[in-house]
Amino acid sequence: MPKLEPYDKRADYSYCLGLYPCHALLDSRPGAVQRLLLHPDGLGSEGVEKLRGRCAELGVREEMAERVLKRESKKDNCFAALVFEKYQLALDPEADHAVFCQISDGGNLGTACRAAVGFGYRNLAVVRPCVDVFDPHVLRASMGAFFRLNARVYDSFDEYRAEFPERETCPFMLDGSVPLNDAARNAGHPHTLVFGNEAAGLPAVFRTYGQSVRIPQSDEIDSLNLAVAASIAMYTFKNING
Repeated sequence: MPKLEPYDKRADYSYCLGLYPCHALLDSRPGAVQRLLLHPDGLGSEGVEKLRGRCAELGVREEMAERVLKRESKKDNCFAALVFEKYQLALDPEADHAVFCQISDGGNLGTACRAAVGFGYRNLAVVRPCVDVFDPHVLRASMGAFFRLNARVYDSFDEYRAEFPERETCPFMLDGSVPLNDAARNAGHPHTLVFGNEAAGLPAVFRTYGQSVRIPQSDEIDSLNLAVAASIAMYTFKNING
């Protein structure tokens, strides 16, 4: 088998680190899994042995890779990882979507992916320039939720719009014209929630794409963290709008 190199966004494979994310990958995309990497200190533990059993059933090669695990996780206690082939999925045109534009922080994107699965937004678009969605630390921050999504990366928001031209679009902006609860109450299906870069937010042109939405907040803070704002928005739309 080829030597495993340090993660590179240009490579056709990535690393899924940690037991829970690995099980999520096997649940959702078993065909993408290529290798199981193990740390000798984890052998015999219930979680690792369960993972080994699942991989054996799929015919996935396993190997001891203590140095690779430490290198990729930056930790001494990562006892297992899966090497998997990168993939891209089509979004369901009949489902509600969440779109994240020019996100630069991997932890934010991973946490937003986890919230998206939790609140029923299983179709997620990411618009470049952005953090690499297959970076192992993005996947770990999502706790494997990324693998339960239909996720696709677009070169621009216009590329996304060209694929889904008739959708109701709700861009979230600090000075949005409609409060969150009102927007959620009146939204149709399918709809698209759009979130911008952590520092800059969405450009003014997004007002022309749909009804802009704001999350009411105290004037004692300048803004909410991206993942927090997206979580509030997705929860509210699903629970008010259904």
